[in-house]
Amino acid sequence: MESNILVIGGTGKTGRRVVEQLTKKGINPRIGSRNASPSFDWDNKDTWVNALEGVEKMYVTYYPDLAVPGAKETIESLTYLAKELGVKKLVLLSGKGEIEAEACEKIVMESGIGYTIVRASWFNQNWSESFFLEPILTGEVALPMSDVLIPFVDADDIAEVAATVLLDDKYHGEIIEVTGPELITFKDVVDIISKTSNRNLNFHEITLDQYVDGMRQMKIPNDVVWLMEYLFSHVLTNPNNQQVVNDIEKVLGRKAKSFLAYAKETAKTGVWN
Repeated sequence: MESNILVIGGTGKTGRRVVEQLTKKGINPRIGSRNASPSFDWDNKDTWVNALEGVEKMYVTYYPDLAVPGAKETIESLTYLAKELGVKKLVLLSGKGEIEAEACEKIVMESGIGYTIVRASWFNQNWSESFFLEPILTGEVALPMSDVLIPFVDADDIAEVAATVLLDDKYHGEIIEVTGPELITFKDVVDIISKTSNRNLNFHEITLDQYVDGMRQMKIPNDVVWLMEYLFSHVLTNPNNQQVVNDIEKVLGRKAKSFLAYAKETAKTGVWN
């Protein structure tokens, strides 16, 4: 069945969950990824036209992050093409507390396409599907800024919100901020994971410089090192990112999932053992 809804990043943390949400509603969305047919590759604009052909609505999540150099120009090009091809609605996943991401939001908001911005805090799933999983598996978690309060949000909640606003026009022109229901620190997170997974995890407070040096010694790609340093130095310290917002409850009619609930569910999968 042909679909007029495109999910860019449809195999990623939120994208695949948006696909699941739409599928539950009887919709067969088009997956925007390099391995899909037609394929969509952020680095190859020649793939964009075929992926967007016949699309009326799209969910856009940019990899690795809207803050990275070049993201603004790429979003500008995609948005222009989407308008040219007749896309009627664009839902953009953005980052809470990211100035660069807000520049990308502005492009979408001023494009003339119907839009909803979903502005998210840091994901719970960073601890089970992303960059914080490896230190959890080693049992030694060394991070800077251990006392910063973060409203970690669950990717399932983000996806349910995104699918809802994608289909419901009453959210046209809105910025929906998605956070978890409480503010917690990295120390709190490690303690919760330690208890729910029945493991003895050790937390070590280090400086940001030590963290960056450690990533470089591990031969982590320069663009990833840059992004992590940016997220720690600019996003976590932004007061706008240290607030609980109740937009998930407003859109879904229920409270956001807590980190403890996420940790209990995730521990049962064995990913932390």
